[in-house]
Amino acid sequence: MASSSHPTAVPSSGSRRVAVVVMGVSGAGKTTVGKRLAERLGVEFIDGDDLHSPAARAKMAAGQALDDADRWPWLDRIAAALDDPAAPRGRVVASSALKRAYRDRLRAGAGPGLRFVYLEADPDLMRTRVAGRRGHYMPASLVDSQFATLEPPVGEPDVLAVAADAALDTAIPKLAEEILRG
Repeated sequence: MASSSHPTAVPSSGSRRVAVVVMGVSGAGKTTVGKRLAERLGVEFIDGDDLHSPAARAKMAAGQALDDADRWPWLDRIAAALDDPAAPRGRVVASSALKRAYRDRLRAGAGPGLRFVYLEADPDLMRTRVAGRRGHYMPASLVDSQFATLEPPVGEPDVLAVAADAALDTAIPKLAEEILRG
């Protein structure tokens, strides 16, 4: 995703909280998009990877895909972060949220108004991006397992889709406008 400048923050509308999950497979750019979107919306950004347990991180670093038993408590921590009264304006969280059941769990726990930004990605591009990362616990070997798990959010409510290789200077303002419109 290309980007050259950081847009200025757009004030959130009234007292309405912003709760957004930027979702997609590993390498799609969830952290990059999430940070830029949070900055544009004037809210805090949290990388969902930071909410994984040490055991889950170790499992992924060893090349083992997480199972649902690993993911449920993680999803609950993400939902709690999104619904946290300590962030009255809201938050943007980056999370893979690959299955409908995971997104539904986040919807149930994060309170009303949760929106998802789905980064649509090409498997070859994602393998290349993940292989080029340094110091990240997710190996490129797990990208295929992420695509195998992915249930694209087609037809789900409150989902905005954008290409993982979209130009951010164009995509971020459009996403922020759509999110604030509700």
